Amino acid sequence: MTILGLVKADTAFFSRETGVDWNVLFLLLGMMIIVSILRHTGLFEFIALWAARTSQGKPARLMVLLILVTAGFSPILDNVTTVLLVTPVTLSVCQRLRIDPLPHLVALIFAANIGGLSTLIADPPNIIIASRAGLTFNDFIIHSLPLCLVLLVLLIALMQVLFRRKLRVKINVDEVLEGIHPADAIEDKVLLMKCLIVLVLTLVAFTFHTVLSFDPSIVALLGAGAMVLVSGTTPKQFLDEVEWMTLTFFMALFVLVGALVEVGIIQMIGHMAAALMAGDELVGATGLLLFSAVAGALVDNIPYTTAMTPVVEQMVASTSHTGADSPLWWAFVFGADLGGNSTAVAAGANVVVLGVAAKWGRPISFWRFTRYGLVVTAATVAIAWLYVWLRYFLLV
Repeated sequence: MTILGLVKADTAFFSRETGVDWNVLFLLLGMMIIVSILRHTGLFEFIALWAARTSQGKPARLMVLLILVTAGFSPILDNVTTVLLVTPVTLSVCQRLRIDPLPHLVALIFAANIGGLSTLIADPPNIIIASRAGLTFNDFIIHSLPLCLVLLVLLIALMQVLFRRKLRVKINVDEVLEGIHPADAIEDKVLLMKCLIVLVLTLVAFTFHTVLSFDPSIVALLGAGAMVLVSGTTPKQFLDEVEWMTLTFFMALFVLVGALVEVGIIQMIGHMAAALMAGDELVGATGLLLFSAVAGALVDNIPYTTAMTPVVEQMVASTSHTGADSPLWWAFVFGADLGGNSTAVAAGANVVVLGVAAKWGRPISFWRFTRYGLVVTAATVAIAWLYVWLRYFLLV
C-alpha cells in the first residue's frame, strides 16, 4: 500500500480513523503479559487437570465444557482477552489427555465470537457501534443476549456433528492422570493469590472502565504492570511469551483496511447498500447482516466496523427508528460479530488462538479453519436473520 502511494507513515501510524488502532494492540499486549505471568503460577495446568477429570475422558464432554467456560467469560471480557486466557488451558488439557486439540481450539474460537454478542464490552465491534448509535450496556442484554444463548446451543450441536469422529475417542483418565491431582499443579500458592487478586481487580476495571474513564487498553497495561510488580518477573520472562507476530499482523491488517477506506472503496459499497435499501428496513437489515458476514470473512471485523459505522448511521437516519429501536444497528452488530467465525483472519480471537497454537507446535492452517468456519457462519447468520425478522418485524 505504501509503494502504491495509498498509505503514508502519518496515515498508518497516527490516523485515528484509518491507521493502526493502538488501543486494540496495547489491550492485546497487556493481556498477553498477564496471561504469560499467570502461566508460571500453574493456574492453567490446574484448570486443565480439573477439566480433564470433569470430562471423564470424553472429548465431546470436554468440548461442551470448554465452550461454556469460554462463553461464560465473554460477557465480562472482550473475546480476544477470553481466548488469551482459555487457549493455554485448552492446549494443556488436550496435551494431558493425548488428544488432538484442533476440534477444541476451533470450538472455543466460535464460542468466543458468539459470546461476543452478549454484552457491550464482549466484542470490540460492539463498543465501536454502541458509541456511534448511543446503545447502552442494558440494550445489549435485552437485544443481543437472547440470540447469543440460542446460538450457543446451536454451536454445541454443530460441533458434535462436524467433529463426530474425533470426539468418539474414549480416554481412561485414571490411567493417564494416575497419581496426579489438580492441586498438585500449584507450586506457589502465595504468588497465585497475589496474581489472582490483580486479575480480579483488572476484570472489575474492565467492567467499569466507562465509569472510570479508562480505555480498555489502559486497564490492560495497568493490570500487566501490577502483575509484574507482585510477581517479581523479569522483562525477559514475560516478554518472551508475547505473541509479537500476532501484534504485527494486526498492525499490517489495520493499514491494509485503512488504505481501502482512504480511497473510498468501503464507503462506496456502503452508500450503494444504502441506496439499494430504498427506505425498506427489512431489506436494509438483511443486506447489512449478510454483507457484514461476507465482508468479515475477508478483513478483521474491528477495522471493518470502524469503516462501516458512519454508513450505517446514514442508513438509520433515513428510517423511522433510531438507537436501540433500529433493527439496522442490531443486524450490523450480529453480522459483524458472527462474520468473525468465517475465516482465520476474520476476528482478533481467531488470529490470537491460531498464533498461540502455532507457538505450542499445533498449527492450524487458514483453509482448515475456514472449512469449519464457513459452515458455522452460514448456520448462525441464518438463525440471526430469523431472529431479526421475528423480533423487529413480525412480532412488533
